[in-house]
Amino acid sequence: MAAAIGGVAVAVATFLIVDSDSAPTGPKELTSDQASRLAVTRFLNYQAGGRAMTINVPGTAGELTITGSIDYRRKIGYGAVHGTGRDTSSDGLIQWTATTVSVHPMANAPAKAPARPPESGWSSRPLLKYGSSLDSSLAIALKLGSDRPDNAELLPQNGAAWVGQDRLDGHRVDIMTGPSARATPGTAGATTGAVRYWIGSDGTMYRVRVGVASASRPVVIDFDTHKYVPVRPVPGVTPKR
Repeated sequence: MAAAIGGVAVAVATFLIVDSDSAPTGPKELTSDQASRLAVTRFLNYQAGGRAMTINVPGTAGELTITGSIDYRRKIGYGAVHGTGRDTSSDGLIQWTATTVSVHPMANAPAKAPARPPESGWSSRPLLKYGSSLDSSLAIALKLGSDRPDNAELLPQNGAAWVGQDRLDGHRVDIMTGPSARATPGTAGATTGAVRYWIGSDGTMYRVRVGVASASRPVVIDFDTHKYVPVRPVPGVTPKR
């Protein structure tokens, strides 16, 4: 894809729905300032080293919420998992890379993951490339960091647009969609469409809302919902450098 940020779009797509407290007036063509902020937003996550985030994953059996952190330089995430409207069988701790998901079931999972992961009690499996809204959400979250800015000139040419404004936790943000993309079969989280970003005046990413093929409702990823805690790999998990 011409614009690197489109690599995220290959994995995800938004439902074009704006929160009730926002004021959509788009879609409109990106201004040069908006395109520059969209182009740099994933790079800022990488530049920060990591971000605290909360991932809300929809599902027919109930919602899963992951509260934790992602190290965007080593491409590894870690957090606590809680279910809503479902049993507690999925509750516990989770750590993941682009290829592996490790889980530590807990009957009484903490609200936040401990800074140092337990040394035992983990089981690991490959990250599923399709059919799992959880794994699609994990893969998407990792893609929201990049070691270089995207090409601001190419973003509008590939379908990126401004769709409205909103306010999140006191921050005035612009809502933009990334480039539209047709998914590659077998890609983790693959669907068709574009990613929707809530971006601050300095390019900071505050929210991402996406649709995945395995879920009827969008996945929502919110940043800075709590303090960032550096990610420590669990035994046997090798993060990508």
